[in-house]
Amino acid sequence: MSAPLPLEAAQQRLLALAEPLPLERVDPPSALGRWLAEPLVAARTQPACAVSAMDGYAVAENDLAGPWQVIGESAAGHPFAGFVAAGQAVRISTGAVVPDGAGAVMVQEDIARDGDRLVLTGEGPGQPGKYIRPAGSDFAEGKVLAELGTRLGPAHVALALAAGHRHLAVRRRPRLTIIDSGDELAADPGDCAGHQVPASNGAMLAALAASLPCTARRLGPVPDRIEALVAALEASSSSDVIVTSGGASVGDHDLILPALEAWGARIDFWKIAVKPGKPLLVAQRGRQIVLGLPGNPVSSFVTAWFFLLPLLRQLSGASDPLPSKRTACLAAELAAGGDRREFLRGVLTDGEVTPALGQDSGALAALAGSNCLIDRAANSPVLGAGTAVSVYPLENGGIA
Repeated sequence: MSAPLPLEAAQQRLLALAEPLPLERVDPPSALGRWLAEPLVAARTQPACAVSAMDGYAVAENDLAGPWQVIGESAAGHPFAGFVAAGQAVRISTGAVVPDGAGAVMVQEDIARDGDRLVLTGEGPGQPGKYIRPAGSDFAEGKVLAELGTRLGPAHVALALAAGHRHLAVRRRPRLTIIDSGDELAADPGDCAGHQVPASNGAMLAALAASLPCTARRLGPVPDRIEALVAALEASSSSDVIVTSGGASVGDHDLILPALEAWGARIDFWKIAVKPGKPLLVAQRGRQIVLGLPGNPVSSFVTAWFFLLPLLRQLSGASDPLPSKRTACLAAELAAGGDRREFLRGVLTDGEVTPALGQDSGALAALAGSNCLIDRAANSPVLGAGTAVSVYPLENGGIA
């Protein structure tokens, strides 16, 4: 095997294997959290007509002093059918169509009404057009409202509907299978012998994946036997992505690599130059992509953050599938690093980051108490408090 790959080279090599999944069209609410497979282009103008931004009275554009005679009403969904001339006014509500002839809105706080007669009691709008939303002031038909690869949030759902779209083009949800492997794993955390550990990695990885638009299922724990691992891989043959946790290293009982080869997968690369997570393995069989993650829980989490989640985003059509980082200042001294690039767990608060006390790859308590990963370069010297470092925020405790 070749030397361990640097993080970015390994990420790009993985993403190069993943073509976006087939396109499908779903209604806008069903597209929430997914990425546009086509630009969102307005199919109508919003607002289609000039509308009032306030409750009040619509008057002619150059008739701002009054008095006025009220001749009707324009309510939302029920426009006034006539014409407004000088000396006339139409009662108007927020969102209602501005009548023909009207060019200003007198807010009701500036008006006194006696029967159908109005007089100005306040300052008035001061200029024509105030408190009126012109036609197309939000967007016009044909305008690109969101680019290809945009992730759709709640506001995009409303925008798509307002723009006249019954359906949006997105990519099919990736199908993910997560396989826990290892003789030491106990399926029941309440019935775990001293020589066992609860099988928690699969649940953690499924929880990470749940933050993205995919369908995930779990298999295992699978015992450390090649035939059992091959059977689990075969049972996952309809998945786009298969993730294994454990057995990706070089010990006598680390059988993921030979199991993948027996199953017919091609190993693309194995081992990355980072800590934790060095024994990451990437393989492919047909269009299926397999990620072999380390069994230590922190290693499994970190490699999933940098590889599984970007892979799922890439398959889903994201324009930028990689996690984002920012700069923060160390709140405490950071010890010198080793010969591998390391991602330390930390707590980010108001632009300052404090390294977690427990940095062992099995320290789940420290991981759960962290909200970021600190990027420490290989062979880094001691860094004093106040030094700027790069951090990867783990939004909402690791929900991407």
